[in-house]
Amino acid sequence: MTAEKTTGPIDGAALLDEVEAFHRRFNIFPTESAYVAVALWDAHAHMLDCFDSTPRLAFLSPEPGSGKSRALEIVETLVPRPMVAVNASAAALFRAVSGPDGRPTILFDEIDTVFGPKAGDNEELRGFLNAGHRRTGVTYRCVGDTQTVTPFPSYTAVAVAGLGSLPDTILTRAVIIRMRRRARNETIEPFRARIHEQEGHALRDRLAAWAEQASDKVAGAWPEMPEGVSDRPADVWEGLLSIADAAGGEWPRRAREACVTLVEASRTNDKGSLGIRLLTDLRDHVLIGVDRLPTIAILDRLNALDDAPWADLNGKPLDNRRLSKMLGEYMTADNDPVGSRNIRTAGGVLKGFFAKDLEDAWTRYCPPSTPATSATALHPRSEPLNL
Repeated sequence: MTAEKTTGPIDGAALLDEVEAFHRRFNIFPTESAYVAVALWDAHAHMLDCFDSTPRLAFLSPEPGSGKSRALEIVETLVPRPMVAVNASAAALFRAVSGPDGRPTILFDEIDTVFGPKAGDNEELRGFLNAGHRRTGVTYRCVGDTQTVTPFPSYTAVAVAGLGSLPDTILTRAVIIRMRRRARNETIEPFRARIHEQEGHALRDRLAAWAEQASDKVAGAWPEMPEGVSDRPADVWEGLLSIADAAGGEWPRRAREACVTLVEASRTNDKGSLGIRLLTDLRDHVLIGVDRLPTIAILDRLNALDDAPWADLNGKPLDNRRLSKMLGEYMTADNDPVGSRNIRTAGGVLKGFFAKDLEDAWTRYCPPSTPATSATALHPRSEPLNL
């Protein structure tokens, strides 16, 4: 680092180019945007004190052998004080973050063993990862014989790799790279730790030196966000765009293009909670062209959806009781819980739901509807009721 200081200012854009090129030697990422995002994330780990929040970096894939662990291995060579944490406890992590050796960059491989379907609940670790997203985040523990409640800082950079997905509370705080197995025509350079770690560490030291030079500019920055990027995605990308702006060259443009691409991709893959899925399916496939529908007809149409969970919720189809409970968690425009009402049909009076009661929830929670999803109603398995 001292050598860098004596040679004068560091060209941030050229340095980020080198970091990106280092990743390209050993990693096959799914998009160009992924290379940009990961290089900026590497740099951001050296500037945490400049930001109000730190995005998690998540390498995820549906199958093993997709390069996730190798991607994390390359990141390890480029970030400050890497701490590889496989099956680490929340207690070990928050003590490491608040320890005397300085804040580590936590690299959590096989994260699916913590949050996967066979892992069970792990609320303590999830709480740590959520709290550490913000600079003000702390984890409280009882310490000493008197069990004094003591706050431990949790703010630190975290990159994870694993199969499947992650809890929504972590996904929405993350830059998500969805890895794939290499195709036969995709080649990379074999990574040899004894040789290539030194190259990565040299880049790491230069990133640290540039971070010192650029920190004042980055800390006071309020980067212009691309159109349509706000709220939680803006929190995720604000620091990365600040770094790109400080680096200059092509990085401000490339960073914003990557931001839009990856944010849109995350929205496409984000199915939301089960409740949001229910609201969206009611809007796009069930209550189309009608202002009300009996519960029996709603259930019939929902359970007929092929690409939906309703016919098999823990081994049972969605029923009247669960439908009412799920919709009752949302409110009408008059701030009353959504509930079933009487609907007069040719065969008598049946309980059902009105589209008007769901319109406020549709507006607040569902993604925008498109002509492709809302053009025609789903044909139910049973005969339509005469309303």
